[in-house]
Amino acid sequence: MLADASELRGAIEPLLEARNMMRAKKVTLDRQLSQVARKDDVCKHLMTVSGVGPIVSLSFKATIDDPSRFKDSKAVAAHLGLTPRVYQSGEIDRSGNISKCGDKMMRHALYEAANSHLRISKKWSVLRAWGVKLAKRIGAKKACVAVARKLAIIMHRMWVDGRDFQFGHPPVARSA
Repeated sequence: MLADASELRGAIEPLLEARNMMRAKKVTLDRQLSQVARKDDVCKHLMTVSGVGPIVSLSFKATIDDPSRFKDSKAVAAHLGLTPRVYQSGEIDRSGNISKCGDKMMRHALYEAANSHLRISKKWSVLRAWGVKLAKRIGAKKACVAVARKLAIIMHRMWVDGRDFQFGHPPVARSA
């Protein structure tokens, strides 16, 4: 039995060493990504949105590349496949699921940022209030996709204008 344990230990120890090396390398790469994002002016503006970190901001910048190539900010959402498909034929006019055109990884990153913005962030914003209200009506997952679409539009506009995210002010309770 002890011989089996030493054989098992001999097989597992190199795997654990490789795992520890990979984790250390991941920490190093995360630090490098954060430094690159902090030095970039566009990424600094994009990271003012709660839920958008170095990876999402750098990915967005790399995916969009040149913001002036889009006619307007709504075209960015269509480019990323975050707009609903439209079925039109004669009298029939239906909108379906999102088109899923464009970069799948960027769409996923925006979905995760939207999810974080809605569920983790405690700071009030007009976007978060709209998303929470929408989630109650149509469900959390669809609301995250809708917020991801709005995030793409807002992030493009922030990039073009060179501005930080505007959280807005929470509505003031009216007294009777």
